[in-house]
Amino acid sequence: MQYEAVIGLEVHVQLKTKSKMFCGCATEFGADPNTHVCPVCLGYPGVLPVMNEEAVRKTILTGLMIGSEVARFSKWDRKNYFYPDMPKNYQISQYDLPLCAKGLVEIKLNGGATKKIGITRAHLEEDVAKSFHFETTSGVDFNRAGTPLMEIVSEPDLRSPDEAFAYLTALREILISGGISDCDMEKGQLRCDSNVSMRPVGQKAFGEKVEIKNMNTISGVRRALAYEIQRQTAALQKGEKVSQETRRWDDATGRTSVMRTKEYAHDYRYFPEPDLMPVVVSEEMIAEIRKLLPELPEAKRQRFVKQYGLPEYDAGVLIASGTLAAFYERAAQGSRNPKAISNWVTTELLGKLAEAKKTIDECPVKPEQLSELVSLIESGQISGKIGKEVFAEMFAGGKAASLVVKEKGLVQVSDTGSLDGFVEEAIAKNPKSVADFRAGNKAAINFLKGQVMKLSKGKANPQLVGEILLRKLEGG
Repeated sequence: MQYEAVIGLEVHVQLKTKSKMFCGCATEFGADPNTHVCPVCLGYPGVLPVMNEEAVRKTILTGLMIGSEVARFSKWDRKNYFYPDMPKNYQISQYDLPLCAKGLVEIKLNGGATKKIGITRAHLEEDVAKSFHFETTSGVDFNRAGTPLMEIVSEPDLRSPDEAFAYLTALREILISGGISDCDMEKGQLRCDSNVSMRPVGQKAFGEKVEIKNMNTISGVRRALAYEIQRQTAALQKGEKVSQETRRWDDATGRTSVMRTKEYAHDYRYFPEPDLMPVVVSEEMIAEIRKLLPELPEAKRQRFVKQYGLPEYDAGVLIASGTLAAFYERAAQGSRNPKAISNWVTTELLGKLAEAKKTIDECPVKPEQLSELVSLIESGQISGKIGKEVFAEMFAGGKAASLVVKEKGLVQVSDTGSLDGFVEEAIAKNPKSVADFRAGNKAAINFLKGQVMKLSKGKANPQLVGEILLRKLEGG
């Protein structure tokens, strides 16, 4: 019997706010353990939460970007459970009246086709603390407890690990483009739980659902789903029953293992949060937030392809970060070769940033400076090879390309009289290569070009060198 997978994803997104969901503690990542805490986020008796309006606004903006219905009235609920990382023994969340309902995310499939993945809901809650396990003890850092957390729940519309990968990639691009979150999975800003079941092909009813946790990367989600689909399919083919349970993914071994039997909603004993007023959203507030809607990633990708003549891959790299896309557009403005600008941004610039462990916001080279560098190369004033040398100086000191070229005397030699001398010297010193070329080995000219470039210390105009060499070699 042939089986198909039915997959739904629950994505938890830490919102990009300065303070926590219900108190004024900072959400800064990387601080010393238990330094961004207060009686509210530590769950002391008698404290009262105060709602973070910016978190509500970012959730509404997310809903607008994915076509959700924004609730004019929603409320807070208590989700009760005991765990060391939950200081109050309950989590303030939203249950039956979420802030946003419905919506969709469009993904690209292999081959270029598209598919729309439905969204069930997007609601707000507070994050829990983070547990650390050492050799003989465990510890809890409550800095993360209370951080605004948005949960986006998809419909069970995904049918393969590759579709799940595409969905998470598309959703992450949308969230970054709207400034909702930086979505850095290494910092826990984007986390995902997967629900997967198997059913015979053609059957409408769902099979028994298994939840997978502990996936730290988007590729890890894909691997975990691939393993779980294989595990469940093998069990069903043997006539075994798949149990509804929560399983842990171990990326090192590439396997899932049982954590606990699956909880149901009634196990959490949800009830309305008595210390918080309901969230009432006005039409004026929605209209105000709607003005903040960014150009969505797919629309921007297609615009970059059409406006700047870029391949889809290049456009995808550039739009993966809103600041990177903005940097590129400023550099490409008025450029005669926007593709060359793209090449420099996606290779040299990103390479240098990674090497220096800097973000694009910290880049010492301004967009206009990069544009000037590319113009110098395009006009023949410097070679591409010298351009890389100039760029390294620009990155190190923030100087303009023209200033570096002037200071170091790197202007490309395009004077035919000067080039003639270099060419004659290269021909005289390499008679074997000359003989090889004249005997029919046309590739031998490349060695001679290299010798001319070496003699000129990289300053010779490569195109003119090739023309002069060809004329002299073919002319006798």
